[in-house]
Amino acid sequence: MYGSENNRDDSERTAFRRAEKKYKLYYDNNASSKNKKKKQPKPVDLTEVLDFRAILECYLRNGALPPGVIVLHDNFTSPVFSLQNRPGFYFIPGALTIEKQCSLIKESLTDFPQPPNRTNHNAIYGPIQDVFGAAKEGKVLVEDNSPIPSSETGADIDNGDCKEWKFATQKEASLRKCKSVSASALLRKLRWSTLGLQFDWSKRNYDMSLPHNKIPEPLCELAKQLAKSALPAGVEFRPEAAIVNYFGLGDTLGGHLDDMEADWSKPIVSLSLGCKAIFLLGGKSREDTPLAMFLRSGDVVLMAGDARECFHGVPRIFTDEENAEIGHLETQLSHEDDLCFLKYIQTSRININIRQVF
Repeated sequence: MYGSENNRDDSERTAFRRAEKKYKLYYDNNASSKNKKKKQPKPVDLTEVLDFRAILECYLRNGALPPGVIVLHDNFTSPVFSLQNRPGFYFIPGALTIEKQCSLIKESLTDFPQPPNRTNHNAIYGPIQDVFGAAKEGKVLVEDNSPIPSSETGADIDNGDCKEWKFATQKEASLRKCKSVSASALLRKLRWSTLGLQFDWSKRNYDMSLPHNKIPEPLCELAKQLAKSALPAGVEFRPEAAIVNYFGLGDTLGGHLDDMEADWSKPIVSLSLGCKAIFLLGGKSREDTPLAMFLRSGDVVLMAGDARECFHGVPRIFTDEENAEIGHLETQLSHEDDLCFLKYIQTSRININIRQVF
């Protein structure tokens, strides 16, 4: 992602890029011989990272707030915070109940990546049914040598030579002697899925011609309620599209703008699930020094108005037991039927961001 800047020294990097580099996961190559088999992450200085959970606890205890942080008194279970120097940015710590977090984690892995919703796998394999279920059963995706009829491929699907891919058992795959990839590998390489109006990453726009399912009504209602903090009284938010991002150990989301929607006065509603992450909120130029803040499971971020013009990204997620801070999810997902979800989320983060397109 950042290969073009690998050989630059810090004086040549933008302020945003320097912050990304500061918090990104790097490994210590000088680990002791005893630990050489297990790579050790290099220590990172987190003293300047804004912690809205700690701010919330302090505010509830004595009403105190750090300089530059403002609290809005809304009808949410948790206060809504904003920043004086980043108008249009709102942070709601712990906005989602544990039950809602677990429900959204399950949907993000089982329902949201299902066709006709698109994922990053579409470009190579076409639409794939139930990657999570296939991974749970230890299946393998194999190439079917019979071409798919053109009426079934659709103009929106680009999967190489238009061969069909199907899940099979390990034994079936070994007998077929064709291209294959394990479902578990596909699950780990799942990077995004799209709900509602489908975003075409190659053209960087919303393609109205692509088939899609509507955003589930409960998720729409949740987004509408959360968006109220970022909107004038009486103005309604219409959830029309959502992108679900999946992060594993070492994954990052580079600094970017979400600028493909028509009305920037309407917020992006961003829900965090799973392992803790660092979020960078910059300014309107990459040269503006970004603020770093922790994002934990259940936190919600809203970006509207001026904040829509601010560069932002995720340079780090924490999957180690000490820093992931997912004990509440481990307790909630401890039932035997939920262990497959627990295993995934113990080393992953999911972000659901909902948008009004028009």
